[in-house]
Amino acid sequence: MRITLLTMGKTDIRWVADGLEMYSSRLGHYAPFAVKELPELKNVGALDKEQVKHREAELLLKAIKPQDCVVLLDEHGEEYTSLDFAARLGRWLQAGKDLVFVVGGAYGFAPEVYARASSKLSLSKMTCSHQLIRTVFAEQLYRAFTILRGEPYHNE
Repeated sequence: MRITLLTMGKTDIRWVADGLEMYSSRLGHYAPFAVKELPELKNVGALDKEQVKHREAELLLKAIKPQDCVVLLDEHGEEYTSLDFAARLGRWLQAGKDLVFVVGGAYGFAPEVYARASSKLSLSKMTCSHQLIRTVFAEQLYRAFTILRGEPYHNE
């Protein structure tokens, strides 16, 4: 069972990349974890938002295997407390499929990506930058693993 964080584009914010790298390293102690950053689209100035989302969808869907459990990080997804997210992660892990958490581009996801998803997860009712959410998610995933293992990272 592998866990992948699939993103559109690379982050150009150093402290976001540093945080993501730190939590990625920590996550490796619990499960095989990788960040896969797809290249940003080029020459999109003449495209509208929907056209950009459809082009990004093509790249995202090519990167997902048919058997993967796909969870979109989406502002309209289900919200969890940290304890509830840990429990949900535990159920996903028990299913034995590779987990792919997906961060879309600046405009979100095209309908075909929503159709492929197994679940949608919201980390906040507030909208977060598609770059920043990578590190926030990696920290929450790390927190969930420590909760599942009974380790003293989460204080509640």
